[in-house]
Amino acid sequence: MSFGNGAIPRSRRRAVRIRVLAVLVLAAASVCPEAHAYPSRVQVFVANSGSDSVTVYDTRMQEVVATIPVGRSPVGVGAAPDGDRVYVANELSDTVSVIDARTYSTLATVPVGLHPFGVAVAGTHAYVTNFGADTVSVIDTATNTVVRRIPVGRFPHSPAASPDGRRVYVTNNGAATVSVIDVASDQVAATLPVGRFPAGIALSPAGDRVYVAATGANSVNAISAAGPTLMTTQPVGQVPMGVAVTPRGQVYVANAGSDTVSLLGHTPIPVQDQPEGVAAAPDSSYVFVTNSGSGSMSVIDTATNTVVATVPVGSEPEGLAVTS
Repeated sequence: MSFGNGAIPRSRRRAVRIRVLAVLVLAAASVCPEAHAYPSRVQVFVANSGSDSVTVYDTRMQEVVATIPVGRSPVGVGAAPDGDRVYVANELSDTVSVIDARTYSTLATVPVGLHPFGVAVAGTHAYVTNFGADTVSVIDTATNTVVRRIPVGRFPHSPAASPDGRRVYVTNNGAATVSVIDVASDQVAATLPVGRFPAGIALSPAGDRVYVAATGANSVNAISAAGPTLMTTQPVGQVPMGVAVTPRGQVYVANAGSDTVSLLGHTPIPVQDQPEGVAAAPDSSYVFVTNSGSGSMSVIDTATNTVVATVPVGSEPEGLAVTS
């Protein structure tokens, strides 16, 4: 697989990435209802890969409150557990931008590996998947420096930290596996087979199950974190990319090829063009979905599983994270 160096227009590069994932296998904001109460400072940070920026949506004010310039082609977003810092993987800059979630200022730009895709924060370190280097860069969040690189499988795509911060799970898109990193030793403790071309990944609130979107199989795998072993495989829409689990345990999957969001066990929810990223509010009230082909974010009310708002963001939005 080859990677762009800026010669391919972003709009085409975006389409190419989706085709690769499928073929290798085969701002004014709309208003949300105020029926749900949020904790203070709940914000959604959206990486706009086509406009080299991060959009900040305030869920209480129900509007976009900031647009932050970052590196080239930001893809993945990870938030510190306390909500104070947000980490953005800039794929074509080979860097991570560290953003203050209160002031919206960029605190640091950290060089990492080739084509970083995703970020997850566990304890005092941020784990960055380097899609083009088959490694995970570990950033010390106190110093904003890379302290080690961990070899994983081919084309590492997305990381997710366990709720207790003891493990980080990484989907290896080109290896059909998940690497399980032990945070205490920063070593791969296990490698698990999953469906073809795994992309998004998320854990249950208790940390006992890991959900993986198998882009090449149009399914979601559930893995037991205790084993860990493969438990179930459930069909979803076409080209599933992002996965999120609400605090109530509901599993939502963004299907980039179907323009829908699957809630496991329910009828798919129509959204806009090419949904990729998905994240849940801390009180389970809403789910936020980036529509890469539409430059928008859909807001889904989990009580009715309908889209209650569509928020214009930047060009080609991909990853997102919710802070509180």
